[in-house]
Amino acid sequence: MNTVVLNLEPIVQLNDEQFYQLCIANRELNLELNAKGELIIVPPVGGESGNKEADFITDLNNWNRQTRLGKVFSSSTIFRLPNQAKRSPDAAWIKLERWEALTSDERKKFPPITPDFIIELRSETDRLQRLQDKMQEYVENGLRLGWLINFQSEQVEIYRQNQPVEIVQLPALLSGEEVLPGFELQLELP
Repeated sequence: MNTVVLNLEPIVQLNDEQFYQLCIANRELNLELNAKGELIIVPPVGGESGNKEADFITDLNNWNRQTRLGKVFSSSTIFRLPNQAKRSPDAAWIKLERWEALTSDERKKFPPITPDFIIELRSETDRLQRLQDKMQEYVENGLRLGWLINFQSEQVEIYRQNQPVEIVQLPALLSGEEVLPGFELQLELP
């Protein structure tokens, strides 16, 4: 199953509440909405990708439980970006002060905030260009550090503010840098 993109622009422009209600009414689908108003239906991942994603979230959450510097989010969380896109990374982290600045209502639905850090894992069904565009969109909306992990190409693309994308070959030890002080992720080839 591949990602499906529906252009709703000629018919309707979904506001935040309408998109939220659409997602609630179709819980079995993983939906995103890009800044152009295109509805993106993201297919589920297979067992290997799901297992790797769970490992990454676990490692990130274990680090966060020790440092208590922020909040960790799974791929089920949709974030409303400043450009009006509604996006869901495979793993995300937000600095505690930024998270606590949101109202209770903003935290309950789709938070209007760009994560400080994200991980996107390319699965067998993902087109690389679509993920690269998504990563660039996060950076343009305030992402401080992002990792696009691509086991098919045996590399990781590292995204940072105001810097070109850095490509690291696998195996690699990734650093959370100043965004996630002390966090490291060891990536081996499958």
